[in-house]
Amino acid sequence: MTTLASGTTASDSVKDGLTRDALTVLQPGFPGTTAPDWLLRRLGEGLASVGLFGRNIASPEQLASLTAQLRSERDDVLVAIDEEGGDVTRLEARTGSSFPGNHALGAVDDVDLTRAVAHELGRRLAECGVNLNWAPSADVNSNPSNPVIGVRSFGADPDLVARHTAAYVTGLQAAGVAACTKHFPGHGDTAVDSHHALPRIDADLSVLEQRELLPFRAAIAAGSRAVMSAHILVPTLDPDHPATLSSRILTDLLRGRLGYDGLIVTDGMEMQAIAATYGIERGSVLAIAAGADAICVGGGLADDETVRRLRDALVGAVRSGELPEERLAEAAERVRGLARWATSASEAGAHAGSGADSGSASAPAQAATADVTRVDIGLVAARRALTVTGAEDFTPLTEPPYVALLTPVANIAVGNETPWGVAAELQRRLPGTETAGFAGADAGREILAAAGARRVVVVVRDEHRHPWMASTLDTLLAARPDTVVVEMGVPQAPPRGALHIATHGAARVCGHAAAEVIAGR
Repeated sequence: MTTLASGTTASDSVKDGLTRDALTVLQPGFPGTTAPDWLLRRLGEGLASVGLFGRNIASPEQLASLTAQLRSERDDVLVAIDEEGGDVTRLEARTGSSFPGNHALGAVDDVDLTRAVAHELGRRLAECGVNLNWAPSADVNSNPSNPVIGVRSFGADPDLVARHTAAYVTGLQAAGVAACTKHFPGHGDTAVDSHHALPRIDADLSVLEQRELLPFRAAIAAGSRAVMSAHILVPTLDPDHPATLSSRILTDLLRGRLGYDGLIVTDGMEMQAIAATYGIERGSVLAIAAGADAICVGGGLADDETVRRLRDALVGAVRSGELPEERLAEAAERVRGLARWATSASEAGAHAGSGADSGSASAPAQAATADVTRVDIGLVAARRALTVTGAEDFTPLTEPPYVALLTPVANIAVGNETPWGVAAELQRRLPGTETAGFAGADAGREILAAAGARRVVVVVRDEHRHPWMASTLDTLLAARPDTVVVEMGVPQAPPRGALHIATHGAARVCGHAAAEVIAGR
């Protein structure tokens, strides 16, 4: 047997290379605000990516220190985050986002604004050492009952979603942060949350081509460095396997017909659509075999044991012949290729101050971005996104109101830890403002009793999806016609109330913009 200069045998070298490739394709999360020892050790063994969530972030300074700690072990590590802005924020999970989300940007329908918002968000991520963002969502919100996409989508019109997806990709990557467009082939026409079960989209190919796939074609044309797969079953494309595990969808469609050659990342493998049907080890092997390049895991599973199990499952699948070694090596090389791009983009951004690449905004658009960020682009965008009904007969409040928050169960992507609503900003403007959350059939009567003689401001989220919210508004408006209604979800129900404000999202800046209308700027 041949002995290499290092003292290892050729077979040892192959074994080590296989193990490194298996680690390279993983994108695990971890607990805490500093990197645990096991994670640093795995980076030294070949792990090339980590995923960050709200639990890992206390402040921009702490985040910068954390990413520096990771890079002290591996200087080209991909540091990924699920930072969509709007309702889904990790960077500002404790306070609410400084940026409105996709639905608000789609409501404005100014692609220069979308590009500028994405660029500023990317700039802030890059400053903290993050170089891969699992965003934007390119899902077309064609099903108003969708429990997981909603305001995370730019809208229900495929052309609108396509042009804003492209603008977002361009702006984000101009800041030196790789975009990961999701959830391929499109999660908008589902009535099931894939965090809990396996959704299904029954649409024929012509519909999929003109609706679901249009934004992804735009993202690919804009140079999106990564695409995230969806845990959804689309029988027209593959009757047997969810997209994440389907070679027909990932290899034949995304790589072949759409011509995409960047990194394919799976959605979180611990989500029940995969974990409860295939298990994360088996699911990860099938995903790589189908054409995925990186396995995202760590939203709920974040420990060394998970990393070891997934590594061993991939290595075992190669040795048994189930997973071609060339496929795993190809996937690992795509991860390393994105890491090289991200390192180069980061260095270019530090040198030039803009991080622009071949997919960057035009010079006039960059100038416009620079101008508007001086006055807080997130708030500017949130103000422009408001749809206000009844303003002509409304006098801004001068006395502190009672703010009733009708609280639906948050989906896992959004989480419960991020505050939302208008109360905080109204309290600042009108000291003495009180607030409480309500839910259920008796909410209307409870709110009237709690508010007393004070003006009622009621905040809802997707009234059209929650019959108890609609009946609560019926009760309130019958007794108090002067009630102000703020809709912070998808505004599908008819506007009502003395003043109705649709914010198109529940980000902190959306609440700020609504409060300005209620109390006067």
